Parts: sequence; C-alpha cells; structure tokens
Amino acid sequence: MDEKISLEAIAAYGDAYADRVSQQFFSSGKKISGAEILSLTSIPQINLFIVRELLHTWKGEMRKLKSPYFDYDDKEVKEALEHFMTVLSNHISVDQEHFSPLLKKSVRQTLLLIFNPYDFFSTLVTERDNKVNVGQFREEIKYLRINKAPLARLVETLEERGVEEMSGNEAFAVLDQILEEVNFTPEDVDEHIRNFSEVLPLDPSTFFVARDTPRAEVRPEPEAPRESPRIPLLDEEEEIPSRPTLNDKMQTPQRPVYNNFQKIARIKDHLTINQKFMFTKVLFYGDFESFSRTVDELDQLPDMESAMQYLEEQSSSWDRESREFHEFMEMVEKRFSAD
Repeated sequence: MDEKISLEAIAAYGDAYADRVSQQFFSSGKKISGAEILSLTSIPQINLFIVRELLHTWKGEMRKLKSPYFDYDDKEVKEALEHFMTVLSNHISVDQEHFSPLLKKSVRQTLLLIFNPYDFFSTLVTERDNKVNVGQFREEIKYLRINKAPLARLVETLEERGVEEMSGNEAFAVLDQILEEVNFTPEDVDEHIRNFSEVLPLDPSTFFVARDTPRAEVRPEPEAPRESPRIPLLDEEEEIPSRPTLNDKMQTPQRPVYNNFQKIARIKDHLTINQKFMFTKVLFYGDFESFSRTVDELDQLPDMESAMQYLEEQSSSWDRESREFHEFMEMVEKRFSAD
C-alpha cells in the first residue's frame, strides 16, 4: 500500500473535464434532452450516471408527496405515478446551470469506479443508512457499465439466500468473499484514458499520492546501568519477566515517532475499502463484523490511553511486527493525536 487515490485530484480533473464538455454542448443550445444526455460523451458510464442522478432527484420529489386528503400509497395512484414518470423521462430538459453539477458528480463517480473500484463499491453498499435493500440495489447497478460483475454477483447471492434487506456491513462482508472467490481484477483502464483524453488529456499517475510516510525519529535505547550480577537466595523464587503489553509495545524506545499527523474525527470515515479488506483479513481473521465493531467502539473512546487499554483486550493474537498492525495503529494515532 505505497499509494492511495487522491479524491482531490479526481475532483480537479473531473470538474475540468465536465466544464469543457458542458461548454462544448451548450455553445449551440440552451437545454439538453434525455436523448442528448445518453450520447453526450464517448464514455457511456458518465451519461448513465447523469440519468441515475435525475432518477434519484425524481424519486426524492415523489417521496415528498404527502397529503391529508389523498392516498398516494394506493395501488392505482402508484401505477399512475409510474406511468407519469415514464412520460416525464421522455421530456427531460435541463439548462446549463442545473446540468453542470450533475455532470461533475457523474464524471467524478466514473473516475472513481475506474481507478478505485473498491472504494466505489464500499460507498455504494453502505451509503443508504448502512442498509442494502436488494430490490433497490438491483435497480441501482443497472446503471453500471464498468467493473459491475462483483456487484451483480452480490445481488444474485442475496437473492439466492432469500434476503430482502441486510446491513451494509453484512453485505460488505459478502462482497469481500465474492471478490476473493472470483479473484476480482479491475477492468483495463487504457480505453477509458483514451476516451477521456479526447476531451482533456488525462495522466492517471496524478490521481495517486504516496501514503502518509512521515520521516520517523528513532529514539536510541538508553544504555542500561551496569550492575553486579545478583545470585538469588536459596529460598527466593527467580522473577520471570512478564509479557509486554500492547501499550508497552507501542511505547518502546525503538518505535518510530511520527510527526505532523493530521487529526481525524473518526477512524471509520478515513478507511479505504482496501484497508478494510486488509485489516479484516490479517488482524480480524476475516471477521468483518468484529472489525467494524472494533472501529466503531474505538471512535467512541475519549483518548489514546483508553484506546490502548481497549486494544490490549482485543488484539492479543495480532502480529505486532506486521505492516497491517502498524498501519492500523497509525490510524488510531491520527484519531487521538493532539490538535
């Protein structure tokens, strides 16, 4: 894990690309129709994400329809509204001011799906109040054209199990198993890069930055004072050294001291899906529920001391020399570092 995706770089390129597409289209027209949206760019995924955003907006407006005088839950009313929606979808008309935010969001989502599908999957699975309604999720992935296979398999798996709804964390654990079973590899990005570059040159290396690797200060271990060897008395038991605790391990003089940590409010909000997979598999032995519960409980603790005490009880079997352990502890330090 030497590099991570830069959401800032994704946003910067995505917005610049969207502005150029928008200017080119609206230079010859004031409104864009549904048919024109579907052929707007040479990247179908962008066009479909725009349609999806319009659908979300429509459903949000429909949820606001409540009245003490009319029954909007009546079957005939619902059917009429669905017909109305079908008719309305054939009469999409959006001006540049209102279209621009939709286009920018859709470009960003497409870039994330291409270059960091794991984080895209994580967001999609957990974004709706951390719940997955299988029927709604099936409709959601109809708009995917890139890296869709694992999510389609997730829906199939849940339907085979007769599941209608489950928590996002549980669905994420199922998705983790699917990704491992199919040995998922993201689709080749070359064609997408060429399509983006037709409008605005794209260098994907700009989307990745080095992970936080602050220069460490290694404090030398103080030289122990020389003492004469002591011979235990015949009736005196030899003292057996105790096993170092997690707190001892983290406070050892050889441990690197990281500077310039940027404090985070919650660990949970700053974990990539790659990290979730890695920590779950290596530190929590594949138990995603245990991993999720540990992170949630850590985020509710008041200080580093209480976090160390909590982890001492949770992590007796962790390999404290592993990269995964140190990366996890780095997240803990960011959570409880001084402002």
